[in-house]
Parts: sequence; structure tokens; C-alpha cells
Amino acid sequence: MTGQADRTDDTGGTGRTDSTGAGAGRFARWKAAFDERKAVAARYALLPLRIFLGVTFVYAGLDKLTDPAFFADTGSGSIGETMRGVRDSSAIPALVDLALKNPTGFGYAIAFGEIAVGIGTLIGLYARLAALGGALISLSLWLTVSWQVNPYYLGNDLAYLMSWLPLVLAGASVLSVDRFLAERRRIR
Repeated sequence: MTGQADRTDDTGGTGRTDSTGAGAGRFARWKAAFDERKAVAARYALLPLRIFLGVTFVYAGLDKLTDPAFFADTGSGSIGETMRGVRDSSAIPALVDLALKNPTGFGYAIAFGEIAVGIGTLIGLYARLAALGGALISLSLWLTVSWQVNPYYLGNDLAYLMSWLPLVLAGASVLSVDRFLAERRRIR
């Protein structure tokens, strides 16, 4: 014959659970589910940053390519005029002088560089290299075009530079061509 005490071993007849009973099992399952979700969130944590930087850099490159005034040596909105305007206030005037030797070529290099970096970041192809390219573009723009912004934190190029650094370090571990190719090599 089974008595009340046999049916209530886990609760002691009170309906409450102790740390060794069913409550501990529920807590362990809850903690395991929480830890699993936390691990998934950690794997995908850099994906929003990748999407933002990738889209922004593709857009910036295309914006330059579709603006005929940008590639002119002189005139409002031209790369040449922008470089001459920041030459004396930049951190590295020699870099600006180099750009001024061929402003149109420099403008095309920046535009195509931004598009390549943006696409590489979005699809995760050579993601660390793409992020390094983005960081170098941002660094060069910070040291030239936005160096004179005061206070410094109002200039966006420094913020972009800092945003690229986690992707330089971590790469694109999810939803990326790099990941696909790595898994394919592992299968062989």
C-alpha cells in the first residue's frame, strides 16, 4: 500500500520543493536553456555591427560613384576641394598632399575601397581583411578630413574606426562565406 509520504517525498507534504528535488531539476533545465540562448546570442552578437558597417560602406561608395561633383579636382563638393580645405588642419598633411596629386584617382580609390569593404563585410568573405580595410579607410579619413572636429567625439570617422576593431579581431563567425568555406574544408 502506498501512503501519502511515498507520494510527497520531493515536497515533504508541503507542496514546496527543496534544493534536491523536482525544483532543482526545473532550475537546471531553465539554466541550461538560458545558457544555450546566451551562447547563441554571443555567436550572433557581431552580426548587427557587420550589417550596419557593410551597408553603410557600400552606400558611401555608391554615393561617391553617383555624384559627378565628387570626382572633380575643384568645385563645391569635390574631393579636391575637400582635401585642400582640410590640408592645414589634418594630423598628417603629407597624406593630404599625396591625395592632392591625383584627387580623382584618390576619390575612386576611396569609393571602390568602401564598396569592396562593405560587400566583404556583408557576405563575410575575407571578413577580417575587409574589416581591416574598413578600419584603415576610417583611420585615414579621421587623420585627414575629420581631424579638426572639436571635440573629437563629434567626428564620425573615429567612431567607425572603433566599430571596425571587433570585426578585425573576431571576423565573421556566422552567416558568412568564410564560415561556409571553413566547414567545407573540414568535411573533406
